[in-house]
Amino acid sequence: MSHQITIQPSGHRFFAQPGETVLQAALREGFPLPYGCRNGACGTCKGKIIQGTVDFGSYNENALTETEKQAGMALFCRAVPLSELVIECREIGAIKDIKIKTLPCRVQKLERVAPDVMIISLKLPTNERLQFLAGQYIDILMKNGKRRSFSLANAPHDDELLQLHVRNYPGGAFAEHVFMQMKERDILRFEGPLGTFFLREDSDKPIIFVASGTGFAPVKSILEDVFHGPNPRGHERQIVLYWGNRTRADLYAPELAGSWQQEHDNFTFIPVLSEPLPSDNWNGRTGLVHQAVLEDFDDLSGYQVYACGTPPMVEAAHRDFTRLRGLPEEEFFSDAFITSATSASPPKA
Repeated sequence: MSHQITIQPSGHRFFAQPGETVLQAALREGFPLPYGCRNGACGTCKGKIIQGTVDFGSYNENALTETEKQAGMALFCRAVPLSELVIECREIGAIKDIKIKTLPCRVQKLERVAPDVMIISLKLPTNERLQFLAGQYIDILMKNGKRRSFSLANAPHDDELLQLHVRNYPGGAFAEHVFMQMKERDILRFEGPLGTFFLREDSDKPIIFVASGTGFAPVKSILEDVFHGPNPRGHERQIVLYWGNRTRADLYAPELAGSWQQEHDNFTFIPVLSEPLPSDNWNGRTGLVHQAVLEDFDDLSGYQVYACGTPPMVEAAHRDFTRLRGLPEEEFFSDAFITSATSASPPKA
């Protein structure tokens, strides 16, 4: 049977069909809740069950601890209602009117920009455009029925080609296909746009972006959107980008980020390498990328942080920024890139 769900504090009500998760039902009924991976791994969709019971489903214990569970928290991408529910969570109005589409596209260009990073440029059919918010992602629909999620790296205004940054890794079926077999003019299908990782423009707080590896992709989309136009949005907000990689070769677009720093007085770019090689002759910052932020900021209570990349980095950033530097929980936004090597569900890569 279906179950009514009430969202607090808005008071919005909707019904979940049998077997539907809270998130699935909310999106179907036009009430966008925060979400990222949709497979119980990133924790973006975490909210509180005020009344009622749910089947918590399968999830990563790092995304929902037993203590949080006992306190009434649940991952709405996994939680299936077993009764009427009253839940507490934020609603994301900005994506309410953006239609999720399933579209074909053609591989227009393949560019290997690092030993294990490929930039794919996709062309949509003539007269077709994808409306999306900078920072959102799409799901590539594979022929075996599986999905692979990739953030859009181009800004919404620069939509002639959709750009994906794909990292190769052992056991990644789609990633290995990209590096070994994919050719220009290949046809793909995708669903999107998806996700709630985008810039909150109703704030004037300074912004810190923390990216690891190809977590740079959605940050690139957001920043190019911010910097676009004669009167760019966010031009008065101070913005710092920390981008972490292992070696200098992994830092695949330093010139681009460096050019933003030259062109915009309110933007600072800080690359961080965790394992620089002697041949890198690296004189910049070293260590873990989120640690670099901790070294530079004693107090984050007046900031917004957007973290994107590997789950360990996102988890560490959330933990340390909120506990050690006073960052408000509601000012931390994240997109954890889950790979198929660590999850049987649709990954981010």
